[in-house]
Amino acid sequence: MDTPGAGLGYLRGYNDALVVGLARTAPEFDRASIAAATGLTPQAVSKVLARLTGDGLVEPAGVRRGGVGKPATMYRIVAESRFAIGVHVARTGVRLVLTDLLGTVLSRSWEPLPVDFTPGELLAAIGTARTVLFRDGTVDPARILGLGLGMVGPLDHANGIVRDAHRLRHWHDVPLRELAARELGLAVHLDKDVTAGVTAEAWRRGADFRDGVLIMVESGIGAGLWLGGAAYRGAHTNAGEFGHTVMQLDGPACVCGRRGCLEVLHDAAVARGDLPHAARLLAVGVVNLLQTTDVGHVVLAGADLLRHRDVYLAAIAAAVRLEVPRADWLTVDVSVSALGSDVIAAGAAMQVLNAVYGRPSPDSALLGGGRQ
Repeated sequence: MDTPGAGLGYLRGYNDALVVGLARTAPEFDRASIAAATGLTPQAVSKVLARLTGDGLVEPAGVRRGGVGKPATMYRIVAESRFAIGVHVARTGVRLVLTDLLGTVLSRSWEPLPVDFTPGELLAAIGTARTVLFRDGTVDPARILGLGLGMVGPLDHANGIVRDAHRLRHWHDVPLRELAARELGLAVHLDKDVTAGVTAEAWRRGADFRDGVLIMVESGIGAGLWLGGAAYRGAHTNAGEFGHTVMQLDGPACVCGRRGCLEVLHDAAVARGDLPHAARLLAVGVVNLLQTTDVGHVVLAGADLLRHRDVYLAAIAAAVRLEVPRADWLTVDVSVSALGSDVIAAGAAMQVLNAVYGRPSPDSALLGGGRQ
């Protein structure tokens, strides 16, 4: 039996998120522009704006006069009305960032991790880094929407479980989202590090970044996929294991259990000091990926890559220009992430913002635990 009013809260939440998601992309907006973009009636938009103003999420920004008729009241997002924490779990430490409602990084902190760290050691490091992040006491904890975790894969994003993180022995079927929510007292969003990273790039670049890939080289190689205007995770939410595509059938054994993977060949080249060959291997892998996905953007990231950005960028840009058939038609923009070492943590925070105050998507149901 339907409960009277049971769907009203959901409808309000959906409409509020829809309006905030659109308003985030414009410095100022009015009721008519939101109604046109969402399909909501002007009366419904007025109610949404009243709620959002009451919650401190938007505020009036003067009026716009345009010919005859009543001047239009303009609004803008109050960026520091809400915050999110983003975490990048690397194999050597955790990077935390604090972002506002627009995804702008306001502060950051770093905490080292022991070699082959355990789940308990990770959560303790996150707790310590969070204390440093909020040391000045200027952010009201009640305004923090949640914490996003960008984690080494493979992992099960849908269920919040790290299945078998490569090169980490203690991470077999670990329910990290649940553990983190309980330990930290926050709603937690768990995703692959590369998926969080490509989310950050999509936020920063806007509608032009409809089909793109983020290639990360940092104690491993992965690819975050953004296809058709959304993160692509695959049937088991484990897409992006780009470093474990085979490039040499009789090659050396890889940590994933196969032989001749891009990652093991690349790392071997780096270990013997042959960085140009390592970059060339990655470039060949990128062209293979482009032939499979036909994306228009390749963004390079990761601490290991950033240390030699010019070498990698030159090799990959040349391969895309010379080895993609009909490069005059299948054009690809190759760049290095402008977010630098923050890209994964910032993207993880943006995923939290999107789950709570963004265009509603299945991810909205994946912000689990803690308080909201």
